[in-house]
Amino acid sequence: MRPHFRREALVDVGGWDPHNVTEDADLGVRLQRFGYRTATISLPTLEDAPEEIMVWLRQRTRWYKGWMQTWLVHMRQPVRLYRDLGAGSFLIFQILFGGLIASALLHPLLWGTTLLLCGKSALWGVLVPNERWLLGLSGMNIAAGYGSFLLLGWRCLPPRDRAGYWKTALSTVPYWLLMSVAAYRAIGQLVWRPHYWEKTPHRRFRRSRGLRKAAGEKTAAGRAAPAGAV
Repeated sequence: MRPHFRREALVDVGGWDPHNVTEDADLGVRLQRFGYRTATISLPTLEDAPEEIMVWLRQRTRWYKGWMQTWLVHMRQPVRLYRDLGAGSFLIFQILFGGLIASALLHPLLWGTTLLLCGKSALWGVLVPNERWLLGLSGMNIAAGYGSFLLLGWRCLPPRDRAGYWKTALSTVPYWLLMSVAAYRAIGQLVWRPHYWEKTPHRRFRRSRGLRKAAGEKTAAGRAAPAGAV
């Protein structure tokens, strides 16, 4: 998704923050604080997502660092932020930024606690009441988190794209753990290299065979396409 703005609105809220590496997140909050409204344009960006793990990890690290920067900057004066945003938007801000960051940082601890207590139960067969409560709470959080995420993904996909969905869903656990790695990398960069921008190389958009065929048929129906046209 690429943001688009009216120039006068961008100038009114102070323009881009050149020090925030996820600048559109910060700008979105400032637009809301100044009384502007945003909407989603449902058009593709024609940009391929990263396909290599290290490229993806650098991109997610930058995103998390920018979200952390955005949360810290706007929460310097929480009372004023509350007044600017209103109760509903203030709560959404905390969930989207604070919750997103906290969940990524706590996710490995949740898995570690669950596996440790399961191992203790399997080896010794005894858990004290507090450990049983903790294991139940951890297991419930894992089941609810993954379950809601996967069901939401299934529901949002058009039927033609659902083939093989549950096979792909098996990669959710390592994918989320990699997101935690990115979040911890972001903390390190926020402390030692706060304005460092890890670039994400993007390949040129590759049309699928179906899109190429549709484009060719449309061209043939009108006039001859020039050499090399797709």
